[in-house]
Amino acid sequence: MNRRNFVSLLSQLLVFLPFGGTFGAFLKSADKSLTAEAVTGQRYAMGIQISECIGCGRCVVACKTENNVPRKPFFFRTWVERYIIKKDDEVIVQSKDGGVGAFTETVKEKDILRSFFVPKLCNHCDNPPCAQVCPVGATFQTVEGIVLVDENRCIGCSYCIQACPYGARYMHPEKHTADKCTLCYHRIKKGMLPACVEVCPMQARVFGDLNSGASPLARLKRMKNISVLKPGLNTKPKVFYTDLDGEVR
Repeated sequence: MNRRNFVSLLSQLLVFLPFGGTFGAFLKSADKSLTAEAVTGQRYAMGIQISECIGCGRCVVACKTENNVPRKPFFFRTWVERYIIKKDDEVIVQSKDGGVGAFTETVKEKDILRSFFVPKLCNHCDNPPCAQVCPVGATFQTVEGIVLVDENRCIGCSYCIQACPYGARYMHPEKHTADKCTLCYHRIKKGMLPACVEVCPMQARVFGDLNSGASPLARLKRMKNISVLKPGLNTKPKVFYTDLDGEVR
């Protein structure tokens, strides 16, 4: 039995219980709302053009401000890493203060083969391991494919934090619940862009609906060579990278 049929059956049964008529009507209304939202067919995702990122960290600051991310170090919903590939094949990864702090030069220029910046965030996987291990269903997917955390249900067990292969989750120091990027779900439901996308001066971040051929992200996927992080894990990420170097993990 699918969810729609279950809710419909439950609402009919509740009619025979005290105050069941009112509650049953509520469930029917909720079911219609869910169905109406699901048939829109939107499937949100993000693209990141590595060659365009200049490592300014504005996205990190905007994310912290918009989502009230704790100001203490090491708490980020998105961050920027600097990769330095040396001529001797050594790889150095830097991310001081999540990419907001200055990237200190530790390698002589003559020894550098290439250097680039890689913004990272929750990958909003279509097959999210974080949701699979949550014992109370606090981590879930919206009908648009965005992975969210219900902080009212989260018990702070940290299983999802350990399960995430992208290091995209942290335990909120005050709420004691798991926290992470939501793609600014509260903004996109109003037709706005995620804060990190809106402030990027180089348009390195591209947001859109994968099911809309006219969206900026769909065009990016058609025109660029697209990759994802850790493809072998079969998590089916919805954060897509252009010009992704094989050294990025």
